Order: sequence, then C-alpha cells, then structure tokens
Amino acid sequence: MKNNQLKSYLFALVGIILTALGYSMFYLPPKIVSGGVTGLSTIIYHALSISPGLSYAVINLILLLISFRVLGKRFIINTLLGAGLMSLFTEIFSHLPTLVDDVVLCSIFGAIFYGFGVGLALVYGFSTGGTDILARLIQHYFPHAAIGTLLLFVDGAVILLGVFVIGEISLSLYGIISLFISSFAVNYLIRRLNVSKLAFVITEKGEECAKKLVSSLPRGVTVIDVKGAYTGEKKTLLMSALKEKEIPRFQNILTEIDPEIFIIYSESEQIFGNGFYIYH
Repeated sequence: MKNNQLKSYLFALVGIILTALGYSMFYLPPKIVSGGVTGLSTIIYHALSISPGLSYAVINLILLLISFRVLGKRFIINTLLGAGLMSLFTEIFSHLPTLVDDVVLCSIFGAIFYGFGVGLALVYGFSTGGTDILARLIQHYFPHAAIGTLLLFVDGAVILLGVFVIGEISLSLYGIISLFISSFAVNYLIRRLNVSKLAFVITEKGEECAKKLVSSLPRGVTVIDVKGAYTGEKKTLLMSALKEKEIPRFQNILTEIDPEIFIIYSESEQIFGNGFYIYH
C-alpha cells in the first residue's frame, strides 16, 4: 500500500471516529436532532428503542442501493466502509458514560466533533454515509453547489420531523444551532485542507522550466507565448495549478533554472480533475 493511500485511510478513520464521538456522546443522550441519518437514528432510538448503530446502518444501506448507478463503484465501496465503521463506533460509544449533561455544551461540542469529522472524511475520499450520500446525489446534477449547504437544507427537514416525534421544541432549536455549527465546520475544514493555488510564471527559459516541472511534480503545466507591453520582449508564461504545500518545491525548481523569474500566485476557490477534489 502506498504511503499516500495509507495516510488517506488513517485520516479518514480519524474523521469517522470524531463523527461517531460527536453523535454518540453529545447528540444522542440529550435527544438533540441535528439532522441527517444520525438525526433519524436519534428519533428512532428514543421513540422505538432501536439501537442507533443498527438503524444508521440500515438507512445507509437503503440510500446506497438507491444511489448505486449514479455515484459509481468507488464511492459506494468507500461509503460502505465509512458508514460501516461509523455504525460500529456509534454502537461502541453509545454504551459509554455521558461526558456532560449540559444540553448547550452538547449541542456546541457535538457539532464541532461531528462537523470536523465529516469534513476530514470527505477530504480524504470517504463518506460517513447518511445525508452525505443524498448531498452527493444532488451535487451530481448540480456540481457547483457546496456540500455543506446541501446538507443544511436536507438536515432541516429531519429536525422538523424531530419536533413532531420527540415533542420538545427547545431540543429542536439546539439541533438547529448544532446544524449551523457543523455545516460551517464541514465547509471550513474542506476549504482549509484543499487550498489550491494558480501559479503564473514569466520567464525567458520557459521550455526548460516546463520540462523540469513536469518531471519533478505531479502537476501539469500550460505554456503560453507572451510579449512584454513595455519592453516588447518575447517571453514565456507558464501556468500551473498547485496544492499550497507544493509551492516551496515548485518555486525552488524554477529559481534554480532562472534566478530572474517572476511568479504570481493566486488562490483558487475550486479546481476539478487531475488530483484535485470537487468538494468545496
């Protein structure tokens, strides 16, 4: 197994554990319905005394069967693994003693754990299941919609259901607070871990720089012939999309070839394809 793949699995596992911890230890005991399949599992648990881990697994299996043709084999496999682990850790954590009894603290810290956990799993190509699946289905048809925003609308319907079943409006209001915090955490973490840059490079040694970059970095380079407006000199413009962590190596390679090189970095909101994620 490659190191990068092992790293993805480990970080995704941490994300799943954080999600299960936020749900089982903070949402479930005080009956906070924050939306999604976890919210449905909370409703089922308190209304019918059915194990949250079991109901979570069954609902996810139904959603996966519905979405199989649209989302593809790889996403389905990763979601089966992620949702399966989520169900397992949910079941384990649900039998542990409650950490805090204050419903305000539960709604806030549950949302932080849950949101960062979901975001971490998504960034590394996994899903904890639930409304992540439904959000991906919608994003398949509306690719420019943010996953966190999609989850916000879907989860709101589940919170409304919790009002009728559990019958405590105050808990539903705490659920809404948790939903906003967790949605913010999902989007924030995905943006921070997927920060990408567009590099615009002006050089007189364009061909040499391009060949060195292509052979040294896992990124493509676009070569464009340009001319300076003031000097009229012909030069080369190199354009490349990079992860933020790749910038130091990228810059070192270029300055070794051309010490007089001119580089402009621009932050990109979203890049799709060739190793970049669609999540934003």
